Amino acid sequence: MGNRTERLVSGQPPAAVPLLGKGKHRNPRKGACFMEFASYLAGEKWSDHPSCTHPLLAGLARLVNDHTTDENRQLLAPLIPSVIGLTGDDPRIEVAIALRCATTALPVVAAERQLALAVSVLAAEHVLGELEGRAPGLEPASREALDRVPEAARWARGFRGGVHISRRGFRRYAAPNTVQLAVRGIAQACIQDPDRLLRELLTGAIQDCAAAVRTETAIREVAPVS
Repeated sequence: MGNRTERLVSGQPPAAVPLLGKGKHRNPRKGACFMEFASYLAGEKWSDHPSCTHPLLAGLARLVNDHTTDENRQLLAPLIPSVIGLTGDDPRIEVAIALRCATTALPVVAAERQLALAVSVLAAEHVLGELEGRAPGLEPASREALDRVPEAARWARGFRGGVHISRRGFRRYAAPNTVQLAVRGIAQACIQDPDRLLRELLTGAIQDCAAAVRTETAIREVAPVS
């Protein structure tokens, strides 16, 4: 994988593989999306759902790939090697990705999307509190994002008061919906450079996922063997 990865990190895709394109491709001759490229680098079967990457992170990467303009999509290529091997079972991974997406998108998306994303922030923080065995609270990034949209935050707190979400429900429904809503909202937002923000979102989510995977690995290493 060495030479392929080195060329991607330098911003130059391998000559034998096509440039990044939108959507799913049957084979490399038809083009490649972000995650198809990852499957190629990982030595897996050609797929946009490779096992080398956490499903929610892979879903985010596919959405960012498809909602980035043709002119700027190739700027995503250097990020591809960094998603390989980022997977795990810790539910904190989904929470981290969902919070990154919601807090990044919340201040810039249209008002109707702000309501849903504010609810997503509170739901993710609730699940995180349960996972960590503490009273629900707000991480600094969540508090800052909600403070920037006070009306949406107020509405979301009232809405959340009567709704309970389970960890399973968050993983299966809330987290993927948050990712989709955030990416589409950013792509359609009235901001100067949505492509740049989408790229920063994916970069941050990769870093968050890597940190969560490292934590999960460390916990497993120190856990007593039964």
